Amino acid sequence: MIILKTAAALVSTFLLAAVAAPPSPQQLNGFPFTDETLNYSVNWPSGLSLGEGHLSAKHSSAGWNFELNLDAGVPGYPVKDSYLSSATNDFCSTIFERTSQHGSRQTDEKETVDSQGLTAKRVTLKGGGESTFAVPGCVKDALTFLYFTRRELGQGRVPPAQQTLFGNLYQTRLEYSGAQVIPVGGKGVETDKIISSMQGPSSNLKFEMYFARDAARTPLLIKVMLAMGPFSMELVR
Repeated sequence: MIILKTAAALVSTFLLAAVAAPPSPQQLNGFPFTDETLNYSVNWPSGLSLGEGHLSAKHSSAGWNFELNLDAGVPGYPVKDSYLSSATNDFCSTIFERTSQHGSRQTDEKETVDSQGLTAKRVTLKGGGESTFAVPGCVKDALTFLYFTRRELGQGRVPPAQQTLFGNLYQTRLEYSGAQVIPVGGKGVETDKIISSMQGPSSNLKFEMYFARDAARTPLLIKVMLAMGPFSMELVR
């Protein structure tokens, strides 16, 4: 009888502990919780595929390394972009490299940020031209700013207007346009729509970005206007 009572007490204790124990935390995947690679299809508004794009984020003790590669276009007008950026854990840019070809226009340059002197040195890799210009503290290049925006959205904030680095300084402003359902994999998915405008010394850029409402705020769709017309980057699951 004593043995049975002891066994019953042990079972009761185990059941109470199981009920009282908190559930195991949900595994969070994707940026900024883990390294991440996202693949996109580049399409015309009609849905015709023009090529592909890839976004990646890798973390180290020194900070973040981000990369965007885009290979698309139509006959006679290639669009090839490669952006590389290195940033601290606080999303302050240290190096930004971009190589791009839009039709006959080509760009190949590198910006290195001096966080102490608050300057950026731009070097044209083909031709060897150099220039130095002032930048604000903790300046973010355009690619780093995309990931910073995701981190801020995940915490319920939209980044304020600020200067970002994209070969020169661009005044970048984000506008939250509310919730919008878009098709993803044949299903309607509710997203947060953000309109980004970038005004620079010689050009203006505008994007529409649609972020999933997951913990990583994954960019599901990005729309941009180029000289050849509008196109979109749609996430491939």
